Amino acid sequence: MSSLPPDVAALRAAADAARANAWAPYSNFPVGAALEAQDGRVFSGCNVENSSYPAGTCAERVALGTAVAAGARRFTRVVITSNQQAPTPPCGICRQALVEFAPTLEVIAVSPSGTMARWSLAELLPAPFTPASLENV
Repeated sequence: MSSLPPDVAALRAAADAARANAWAPYSNFPVGAALEAQDGRVFSGCNVENSSYPAGTCAERVALGTAVAAGARRFTRVVITSNQQAPTPPCGICRQALVEFAPTLEVIAVSPSGTMARWSLAELLPAPFTPASLENV
């Protein structure tokens, strides 16, 4: 396993712990996410699938919902882990959900072997839908 920076390693551990609780019986694609707020708090989430396919929720949005419920509104980065060999970025819906709170978010994906990929959310979602009324959330 490759060596990750200590701050990324701690977030990866939180994402891995959440991923261990994922409910992914249909896709066998468990995902964990650890979302870091500007104030240093970390909010974790895992994907929760449902037999009624659209009713499932991605790990990133579970972490975001938990953070918002706790009063966090600004975020610096998210670390995502899955069981795939290549680092997996967030899906389009998660990108759009995250951009309302963190247009400059750092997105880090880590594979089981420790391979890491980094993007800015702006790279992953270059033309987001962001109503002007949400600019001061």
